[in-house]
Amino acid sequence: MSMITERPASNPAGQPPVRSVERPVARRDVRAVVSAYVSLTKPRIVELLLVTTVPAMMLAEGGMPSLWLMAVVLIGGSLAAGAASVLNCYIDRDIDQLMRRTKRRPLPAHTVSPRSALVFGLVLAAISIALMAAFTNLLAAALTLAAIVYYDVVYTMWLKRSTPTNTFWGGACGAAPVLIGWAAVTGSLAPAAWGLFAVVFFWQMPHFYPLAMKYKDDYARAGIPMLPVVASTRRVNAEILIFAWLTVLTSLAVWPLGLSAIYGVPTLVVGAIFIVEAHRLCRRATRGEAIKPMRLFHWSTTYLTIVFVAVALDALI
Repeated sequence: MSMITERPASNPAGQPPVRSVERPVARRDVRAVVSAYVSLTKPRIVELLLVTTVPAMMLAEGGMPSLWLMAVVLIGGSLAAGAASVLNCYIDRDIDQLMRRTKRRPLPAHTVSPRSALVFGLVLAAISIALMAAFTNLLAAALTLAAIVYYDVVYTMWLKRSTPTNTFWGGACGAAPVLIGWAAVTGSLAPAAWGLFAVVFFWQMPHFYPLAMKYKDDYARAGIPMLPVVASTRRVNAEILIFAWLTVLTSLAVWPLGLSAIYGVPTLVVGAIFIVEAHRLCRRATRGEAIKPMRLFHWSTTYLTIVFVAVALDALI
């Protein structure tokens, strides 16, 4: 688009004013745009989901699945998780602009338009489900669709905004990749698959509550009833400890379901450390000391990674 401005010219002959034409060139930073769309998919969450998917596939196969199947599930799973995150950003754009932690995301920052984000998320979802249906099986595709719908419709639109138990009920979304990976290999779901699902499901409370504790004021400002916002310190501590113990006990309960000491020993060790860290956080909170919640948050990620790496190694050896 050109912009025309006029200025009078000192022309003794009385000629008409000279018209000066300015042609600003609109240059879009392609790299910034691509980065904005990628950030909508929340890549760190995608990485964590894939950490649980591949070992579940290996345990289901009893070794290394075909590289083709793994590639399809990894690509399809990444697209599905990315789609769910993009649609989450679209739905939550009103509250994201109120929270310091999220106000720089592409939608509240107006880097990406809401309509573009919605189309992007729906396209990613359609591609992911089509890939899973075409190259794995209907059970895996159905679970993929159910995970996206549950996360964006049931959790994001309803539970997150209405109940402090949102993290608990939303835990099924984060644990779904375990079932999807297992179903892609076998076309069914075995007790070990449900056991690993339970590990990730229970893990999400002691993983997320520390984050919610750190950003308690943000959630309160946005009117989101996360447990640390609406409940007492005693209640939050109790749930962190209960679910930390359930996570570790469930991970040990999976041990007899076709796994050996290669899985059991490291799981027992990191589980003990996880429990100690959970108790340390809660003890500091009870005493009114500086709680440093992100210590448990980051350790919980390490815990889950080690447990599922142990699953993979056990399946290979």
